[in-house]
Amino acid sequence: MKIAVVGTGYVGLVTGTCFAEKGNEVICIDIDQEKVDKLSNGKITIYEPGLNDLFLRNLKEGRLKFSSSLQESIKDAEIIFLALPTPPGENGTADLKYILGVATDLGKIIKNYVVVVDKSTVPVGTADKVRAAISKNAKTEFDVVSNPEFLREGVAVDDFMKPNRIVIGVESDRAKKIMNELYATFSRAGTPVIHMDIRSAELTKYAANSFLATKITFMNEIAQLCERMGADVDMVRLGIGSDERIGKKFLFPGIGIGGSCFPKDIFALVMSASEFDYDFKILNAVMSVNAMQRLHLVSKINQYYNGNLSGKHFALWGLAFKPNTDDIREAPSLYMIDELLKQGASLCAFDPEATENAKKHFGNKINFAENQYDALENADALIIATEWNEFRSPDFQKIENRLKRKVIFDGRNLFENNTMKQLGYHYESIGRSVVSQ
Repeated sequence: MKIAVVGTGYVGLVTGTCFAEKGNEVICIDIDQEKVDKLSNGKITIYEPGLNDLFLRNLKEGRLKFSSSLQESIKDAEIIFLALPTPPGENGTADLKYILGVATDLGKIIKNYVVVVDKSTVPVGTADKVRAAISKNAKTEFDVVSNPEFLREGVAVDDFMKPNRIVIGVESDRAKKIMNELYATFSRAGTPVIHMDIRSAELTKYAANSFLATKITFMNEIAQLCERMGADVDMVRLGIGSDERIGKKFLFPGIGIGGSCFPKDIFALVMSASEFDYDFKILNAVMSVNAMQRLHLVSKINQYYNGNLSGKHFALWGLAFKPNTDDIREAPSLYMIDELLKQGASLCAFDPEATENAKKHFGNKINFAENQYDALENADALIIATEWNEFRSPDFQKIENRLKRKVIFDGRNLFENNTMKQLGYHYESIGRSVVSQ
């Protein structure tokens, strides 16, 4: 099929590349000409494991193209995906100016029937607004469909190519037939394709992300109790995760929820609920707990140093909000760094992929190391903020040789307490007892 994807951000680039890999002719559109030139010349603009190979193969074979011209790119398209940013507006609701701006432009230039698909995460009622914006100038029939993405950064290619479900909000038989044709290879492979009304599809994405965030936040509160009661959150996690009604996923405690989706989507759903005169109490609590959890490790550090961090120098492993991505948006590390700097500490950080983005964010406020061990030089302690695999089995002798003292504050519970005790470290993690030297 002939597909146009408007927007070459994370969702747009993954969506366009993966549809091309399925044999479709895809053209991705972006107003940033410099970005379009880079992509056209084979230089991928995001880090996502497994994506670069698919990107280069489909670019070479001509199934994947890039353009800055909306009019030229959509003239032969059967389906137009809108994969545009929906940043929080002044009141916290999703700002639809990019989506509605493109929708208005589409109304002026579409010549034949086309299916316009909202791929971005958008509030309930967005499809109605998109339809109205297109209708102002459209002289041909079209349909608007909601097809929310469920991509997890770090495993987005697998999530797209092997989804556990595909949600399609559609209200016309013609559009439904076209969307079913697009996803035929997925349904033949056994992937459930769930059809529903458009508003339910729009809400499904927010509901899914908010539920998962609530699950994580619940475990962070259990971790707080474990620390106070002398229990071990890892044992509790195993005990409840074996219940098939609960499941094992999203039960790992840590230093809060980050990334471009969960925090933004929770807030947007709360604000959307308020517009319908509903106080979403659970999600308000999730936001409150998450704000506290981001600085929980800093509280531990403060307690260890008796509330005086002035002049202390820390090594920080991990800047991205999660491993296998270079995304630092709403990363807990950012909040911790800001607080540590505010209290007079200095830092040297290392992250396998997110360093360049962090440099843009912090400038010269902190130092950056070329590798994880260089970050440790003359540091008073090591702080772990992201659970990259290369941090899980480090050379503890190298750590000991570089740190001033054998002190680690672990926000991701990478190491076992018994191991750290045997190695003689002062080790503090989340929801577990403190290991003292």
